[in-house]
Amino acid sequence: VKWLAMLPLMKTKSLRATLQEKGLLDEFLKKYPYDLASKYSMYAQTFNEPMANIMDVSIEYVAVITLGTPPQSFKVLLDTGSSNLWVPSIYCSSQACSNHQKFNPSLSSTYRALNTALQVAYGTGSMTGFLAYDTLTVIADPNQMFGLSETEPGTFLYYSPFDGILGLAYPSISASGATPVFDNMMNQGLVTEDVFAFYLSRDGASGSVVTFGGYETAYYTGQVNWIPVTVQGYWQIAMENVMINGQVVACSQGCGAIVDSGTSLIAGPPSEISNIQQLIGAQLYNNDYYITCGNIPNMPDVTFTLNGIQYTLPASAYVRQMNGYCTSGFQGMNLPSANGGLWILGDVFIREYYAIFDRGNNLVGLASAV
Repeated sequence: VKWLAMLPLMKTKSLRATLQEKGLLDEFLKKYPYDLASKYSMYAQTFNEPMANIMDVSIEYVAVITLGTPPQSFKVLLDTGSSNLWVPSIYCSSQACSNHQKFNPSLSSTYRALNTALQVAYGTGSMTGFLAYDTLTVIADPNQMFGLSETEPGTFLYYSPFDGILGLAYPSISASGATPVFDNMMNQGLVTEDVFAFYLSRDGASGSVVTFGGYETAYYTGQVNWIPVTVQGYWQIAMENVMINGQVVACSQGCGAIVDSGTSLIAGPPSEISNIQQLIGAQLYNNDYYITCGNIPNMPDVTFTLNGIQYTLPASAYVRQMNGYCTSGFQGMNLPSANGGLWILGDVFIREYYAIFDRGNNLVGLASAV
């Protein structure tokens, strides 16, 4: 049976907001200097494992999946910037696991162990564990390889609103060669088309959803514009430039961009991002760029040119408002790349543009989100 499946996403409080409310944010940022680049290890010189930085991943959106028979439930981050599925296990003694659901193999009649170690590195330590097979229900998938954590890094995962991560990038960046969830769906002929799509609602509204096996016309207006994937690891595409008020302000010679549901911000080379922060009127204070909330109506649009089409973000989209403060949704990140540095188009971008990921044709489709 082939399926078109809709997996609802719940909007939860981000890790940043949780740490801020508990008065732990400043201490956390001092202890774990903020390094978004560590996630994209395919481009970092010093790592060979896919990494994830959980500080500003789109922790605002989590989905519930089940593993095992009878099913055990987990909240996971659906991340197009990584490729492994992993959840905490009962063998995990780290503090981070004590606050989350843990998979118990002995309670599942369909569990099959594998003697393969798994390590997924983070900017602040590693998740280590092992691989196994069991039944995953996103689409009834009887044979999914997944990771069970035995150790997880520190404070930041303890407070995270998700238990584990479900990666949706290409198999080439999957740690320990584990078959990613969507590859497994494609290989077993479980989806009508080799396509999945993200709709992220704005302003805390409910209704965010990931569709597996196709995409839904109800979530966008106008036409879908298709952009070829240039590197099949992350969902990487070519970007021609970034403009403010009709002037090119970044990526003037063209650059790479990764469409990443697992990062909440838009990130780019530090010097170019710094230029953008100045042009939008953001002021640096304590590792964050702050904006006067009252200025939002007068701030400029920022436009990204992808495959000849201009994608514009108004200030209301790129300014993050939280607890009465306004901060910039742009962040500097040092990633070497063959030409002009790499950019990350995270949730700030995906909220404005419905994002379709076509594995069958290696394309990213973008359309104005409703």
